[in-house]
Amino acid sequence: QVQLVESGGGLVQAGGSLRLSCAASGRSVRNYAMGWFRQAPGKDSEFVTAISRSGGSTDYADSVKGRFTISRDIARNTVYLQMASLKPEDTAVYYCAADFRVGVASRLVGSYDYWGQGTQVTVSS
Repeated sequence: QVQLVESGGGLVQAGGSLRLSCAASGRSVRNYAMGWFRQAPGKDSEFVTAISRSGGSTDYADSVKGRFTISRDIARNTVYLQMASLKPEDTAVYYCAADFRVGVASRLVGSYDYWGQGTQVTVSS
């Protein structure tokens, strides 16, 4: 079992950048595919990006492609979401998730077994 804790959220102006961190404990992130999802008020959860267990494959939602980057640091047991050129529509609670069973960079919420508590990102116009 793995525990996930997100951090790095906050308030930023449009066009700015933030880096979110997802610190894992209990097991190494190398055992999991990892994903980032977000949920805005009144909306369903939305896939943002994911990285496969091997680290060799990533996937991005069209809405963030070219602006967001997922990475992981095995030594720090942490997964990152680097966000640039932020827009007001990026405002949401961002969650990281870990998938032990499948191992691919999945867009499906149901693929993930463990979730963090979320971190708020607010982008002002």
